[in-house]
Amino acid sequence: MGVMEKLKIFAVKEPVVTASCLIAGFGLFLPAVVRPMLDSWEMAKQVPPPALNDVVAGVTGKKKE
Repeated sequence: MGVMEKLKIFAVKEPVVTASCLIAGFGLFLPAVVRPMLDSWEMAKQVPPPALNDVVAGVTGKKKE
């Protein structure tokens, strides 16, 4: 009996475990493949963070001097 036959029998006997393994495999595939692809495209450039004085003024509502 080949490996594929055993996998088919297992999938029929344990459909929940099979579905869980497929979901886990998909979850491992996405970050391992998609994130490096997005990083390689470099579509968005890094935006410099605002000055701390501007952030504090925005939170407190006080105008900066």
